[in-house]
Amino acid sequence: MAQHNELGKKGEDEAVRYLLSEGYKITNRNWRYHGFEIDVVAEIGEFIVFAEVKTRTSVMYGNPEDFVSKGRRKRMVEAANHYLIENEIDKPARFDIIGIVWDGKKFSLDHIEDAFLPELS
Repeated sequence: MAQHNELGKKGEDEAVRYLLSEGYKITNRNWRYHGFEIDVVAEIGEFIVFAEVKTRTSVMYGNPEDFVSKGRRKRMVEAANHYLIENEIDKPARFDIIGIVWDGKKFSLDHIEDAFLPELS
């Protein structure tokens, strides 16, 4: 596995540990729909949460969460919509971003709840 893929996997594992410690119930990881992927699907309270996890080794070029493009958000919303229909889920959806920085010794994590809303076309 390429080094950046290993870092991404470790970051996702760290994000899941964090979410579990905050009381979230993880329902899916790396869920795919037509080439689109949702890193983590979780539930907390009345919400189903679709989380994008971005992991970097530095903030030299910006925070990890800054790298979730408009296109990525749009694809995530499309996949989430399909997930809700396929699983017959009638809960309000929330889109979170979890930015993680690995300094070689420890992770720093920034969880942005309600990071974006689906855009109306």
